[in-house]
Amino acid sequence: MALETLEPAMWEARLLRLAHHALDHDTGNEPVHNGREHLSQAYEYCAAITRQHSRTFYLASGLLPTKQRQAARALYAFCRVSDDLVDKEKHNQHQRILQWRQESLANHPPVYNLVALAWADTRANFNIPRRYAEQLLDGITSDLVHTRYETFGELAQYCYGAASTVGLMAMHIVGHDGAKAIPYAIKLGVALQLTNILRDVQEDWQNGRLYLPREELRMFNLDETDIAAGNIDHRWRAFMRFQIRRARQLYAEALPGVTMLGKSGRFAIAAAAELYRAILDDIEEHNYDVFSHRAHTSGREKLGQLPGIWWRATNNQYVHLVNEPVHTQPALVACTHNAPVEADNFCAVPQG
Repeated sequence: MALETLEPAMWEARLLRLAHHALDHDTGNEPVHNGREHLSQAYEYCAAITRQHSRTFYLASGLLPTKQRQAARALYAFCRVSDDLVDKEKHNQHQRILQWRQESLANHPPVYNLVALAWADTRANFNIPRRYAEQLLDGITSDLVHTRYETFGELAQYCYGAASTVGLMAMHIVGHDGAKAIPYAIKLGVALQLTNILRDVQEDWQNGRLYLPREELRMFNLDETDIAAGNIDHRWRAFMRFQIRRARQLYAEALPGVTMLGKSGRFAIAAAAELYRAILDDIEEHNYDVFSHRAHTSGREKLGQLPGIWWRATNNQYVHLVNEPVHTQPALVACTHNAPVEADNFCAVPQG
């Protein structure tokens, strides 16, 4: 039985409320005055952080005009420092996070904090709602206390904080057509974060976290012992096909929103999305083994995709994605641990 089109109305409505609440309760930004002589150094530092940690984002942001490129890399650096304080900081973590939160959200941060300085200037220049940055920090720091997610709805809310907020801030940098662009940014953020989650199952497990919805693991007769053992069997492959299909569906529904962005930013955002989506292909090509292989695309593969992405972004081709199949195989729930599995031992995944 093939999985029908996902209808994420409930979780999406909840995330839309969060996004609009951020707009309605924004406190505003002020132009940076102190430390303006350090801004060039601050933006260069943010570019170096981006280049070191994300070749995909560095490449995609390089497609933007200079001011937008600098701003996009300041946004990335803000996200990277925030994430590293949660994932890698071992000493005085709580104090360091509080200090970073205060400095990174300040209109006039201390000049010694180059990332916060560039980020404050970016927020002011592009009128980025500070509440989005607060929501991102809330989402990232939830990792300190929340290491399991029971349902996809719970996970989607985490994805909003960790990634959709980034898209909502990025669209202020590249320009957008107003509130109607918000649902597309939210879905793209969820798709990108789901891709991260599927790629990093092993790394997250080693760090004591499991982002895969436990309710859905049970649908496929999987549990945490299977994750710990790195079992790759018919149940795991069916589960991953289901997850990849959902992620592709979200990309398909999000990418038509590229046409609602400023013309100078469409190629860059489309490139970031498509290059990241290709990670799903690599997961499939390695038989859904995310335990011993970290899925990725090579630099040559990325460069090879850019001409096609440019054509689709400039010719409004993403509107056709919603009518294209997102997977060549049905997503089935395995109801037994024994292989081979008989047809009677499969059932359709419940919708909702």
